[in-house]
Amino acid sequence: MGRVAYVNGRFVRHAEAAVHIEDRGYQLADAVYEVWAVFGGRLADAAGHFARLKRSLGELRIAAPMSDAALTIVLRETLRRNRIADGMIYLQVGRGVAARDHAFPNPPVSPSVVITARPVDLDASEARAAAGVGVVTVPESRWGRCDIKTVGLLPNVLAKQAAREAGAVEAWFVDDLGLVTEGASSNAWIVDAEGRLRTRDIQANILRGVTRLSVMGLIAESGLDLEERAFTVDEAKSAREAFVTGAGSLILPVVRIDGAKVGDGAPGPVAKRLRELYISQARRNAS
Repeated sequence: MGRVAYVNGRFVRHAEAAVHIEDRGYQLADAVYEVWAVFGGRLADAAGHFARLKRSLGELRIAAPMSDAALTIVLRETLRRNRIADGMIYLQVGRGVAARDHAFPNPPVSPSVVITARPVDLDASEARAAAGVGVVTVPESRWGRCDIKTVGLLPNVLAKQAAREAGAVEAWFVDDLGLVTEGASSNAWIVDAEGRLRTRDIQANILRGVTRLSVMGLIAESGLDLEERAFTVDEAKSAREAFVTGAGSLILPVVRIDGAKVGDGAPGPVAKRLRELYISQARRNAS
């Protein structure tokens, strides 16, 4: 059996899955999304992703399509039908289908729900982490509400393409003050010259990463020093280590920034250890 998607109450063949041409997520990016890492057929950091989904929907005044309990059942069934043990699952919730108009539909329409899942090659993922990846820096060009996980990702798309064309994996946005905000699909971290872990605080225009939050807990448990404090590109290039976090990348060491080596140009001990701890915890606590 081929891939299966869930679309607005029905499980359908992935190749035939579709939304209406006047779905507001398709026409106006009037939708939010979440991505869970999947370990052993179970959702990693489930509670954190549900909480962020609820917040994003609330900020856009989109009604929740179902309870968390019901959504969990649908997510798990999508994983089962796709026979996913280790992989990723994507959820998108939009305002719904209505005649095209910028203002909200009145009366309100039913939210749209799309879920897809795919496996991840764990050997390839570990090989990438063992080698480390490169990032490029790009000017911050996104809107001022990156704390909402919307599907309006065109600046991120362009940043990712710039990274790919430069032979890198990720792009880091840099604001007008020369400070790194976050990656195109991840949160950005360094271990600075004094050995402190640093990442941008959530008062800045960044996504409140669920993996980021879990990693912060692991850092505290490990007795490492952490500062939620911005860093410049030059500080990142002169750091002992750099890495990114996210549901797709988990914890991924960064060994090059704009072509310049970070540290000795190899994944550092802090990032490697945190990756091990995170994966172990995610497997143990997945639900």
